[in-house]
Amino acid sequence: MNEKVIKDLAEAGAKMAKGYDNLVNVDSVEIGTTPKELVHTVDKVKLYRYVRNTPATIKTPLIISYALVNRYEMMDLQPDRSFIANLLHLGLDVYVIDWGYPTKADRYLTLSDYVNWYINDVVDFVRKSHGFDKVNLLGVCQGGTLSIIYSALYPEKIKNLITTVTPVDFSTNDGLLFRWSRKLNIDRIVDVHRNVPGEFLNNGFGMLKPMMKVNKFNSFPDLLDDKDKMMNFLRMEKWINDSPDQAGECFRQFIKDLYQENKLVKGELEVDGVKVKLKNVTMPVLNIYATEDHLVPPAATIPLNDHIGSKDHELYKFPGGHIGVFVGNRSQKELAPAVAKWLMNRDK
Repeated sequence: MNEKVIKDLAEAGAKMAKGYDNLVNVDSVEIGTTPKELVHTVDKVKLYRYVRNTPATIKTPLIISYALVNRYEMMDLQPDRSFIANLLHLGLDVYVIDWGYPTKADRYLTLSDYVNWYINDVVDFVRKSHGFDKVNLLGVCQGGTLSIIYSALYPEKIKNLITTVTPVDFSTNDGLLFRWSRKLNIDRIVDVHRNVPGEFLNNGFGMLKPMMKVNKFNSFPDLLDDKDKMMNFLRMEKWINDSPDQAGECFRQFIKDLYQENKLVKGELEVDGVKVKLKNVTMPVLNIYATEDHLVPPAATIPLNDHIGSKDHELYKFPGGHIGVFVGNRSQKELAPAVAKWLMNRDK
């Protein structure tokens, strides 16, 4: 055996030993660590307000509505990759909706319950707490779709609306998720499971890019000797695998009315018997899409600006993917400051 081989084996052994030491000494994997306070609850839904050490320079508070699938901690994954922490540093007063974990008791919750009850209750609480008629609303992915629906039904309560990687026009064939969902027998799934299991959805998302998962775990051993990179990996895995079940009836309506029948942009969506008219979205709108998004492709997001009634609407193009919008290095330097500046210019 020549000296190079011996050296390589020794270095590999040392790397593995250090990696093992790093791994076994992990006490816990923490995400969502920016300090916050529980200020309101309704059923399983909680509203948190992030702690500020100085008065907000943007007076109108911001409520964040994340998707029902996965958890809002993606926006606060770690201290140096926190969209929420950046918003705080830039002068915003930030609230986030924690949708909780639906149980069998919640299987009959509908789209109306989430929009007319939960979001409306949260918005009214913040309005009353601050003495404002209107608040700012930022929706993410599915939570963005819910925010658009809410803003169309209650435009008098929303000062500015920001949508981030949000599906609006579900007719696109870009991305497997939209094509698969049109063929999904959602009645069968909900009738059998009552609530749609989070694990079922996670497996489906994983199948959209199967080699991504394979490559990710193949590369994990190479990260073990670098504790920072290893912890980044573990934080992301913790978030990915924390997938709440979905309330059956709400998910049934979301799939059938939106993914399969595209009722929102057609003006045919009804929530508790009331038509959702996008032309009623008359407040300023910032519509953010990610160029490399394989879950919500640009073709599903961009058309929002063509259907709303707002005269002040802006389309923001972010170079990156669905998750990179919040955790990528560029996001920390570019996106949060752009959002804060946009809100500041309309904080009158």
